[in-house]
Amino acid sequence: MSELLAPALSGAAAGLGVAMPMGAMSVLLLQEAIRERRAAVAAAAGVAAVDLGYAALATALGPWVAAHVTPAEAWIRLAASAILLTIATRGLLPTRPAPPPTPANAGPDAGAGAGAGRVFVRYVGLTAVNPTTALYFAALTTAQGAALRAGAAGAAFVTGVALASLLWQQALVALGALAGSRISPAARAWTFRLGYGLVAAYALKIAFPLP
Repeated sequence: MSELLAPALSGAAAGLGVAMPMGAMSVLLLQEAIRERRAAVAAAAGVAAVDLGYAALATALGPWVAAHVTPAEAWIRLAASAILLTIATRGLLPTRPAPPPTPANAGPDAGAGAGAGRVFVRYVGLTAVNPTTALYFAALTTAQGAALRAGAAGAAFVTGVALASLLWQQALVALGALAGSRISPAARAWTFRLGYGLVAAYALKIAFPLP
C-alpha cells in the first residue's frame, strides 16, 4: 500500500491544481448552487468526471495526448470561448417567465433525477471542451514517465485526481448553497449578473491569441 500512497497524493495535488483556480466553471458551479443544490451536486460530479477522464487518458497516453491536442489547441479554445460567451449572453438577458408548476400527481421529486442528469451531461460537455485540462494532465504524466505506467500506480494517481477534484467542486456547491440561502433576491440577481460578466470576461481571455 505504501508504494501507492505517493502516486495517490500526487494525483490529489494534480486534481486540486486543476480544480482550485477560479475560472468560468467555478463561477457557473457557484451560480448553479445558488439556484438549486441538487442540480449543482450533479454539475460538480460532471466536472470531476471530466478531470478523471482526462487524467486517465493522459496516464495511459500522455505523449500522444500532448502531440494531438496541442496543434488544435487554439481552435478548441476558440470553440470553448464561443460556448461560454453564449452562456454568459443568455444569462445576462432579462429573466424569462418561470415554467408552469409541476402537476400535482407528479410528486414533489418528479423529474428531479432527469433534471440532474441533464445538468451532469451539460457540465461534462462544458468542461470537456477546455483543452488546457487535457494538456495539464498530459504534461504531468509525461514528466513522471514510467512511474505511472504501472497499472496500480496509474490507478492510484487517477483516483487521487478524481477524489480531490470532486471534493473541491462539492465544497464550492456547499458554499454557493449557503450563500443562496442567506442573500436577498435582489442581491442574488446582482450576483448572477456579476458571475455571468466574469464568465464573459474569461471567455474572451481564453480566445486570444486567435488561431
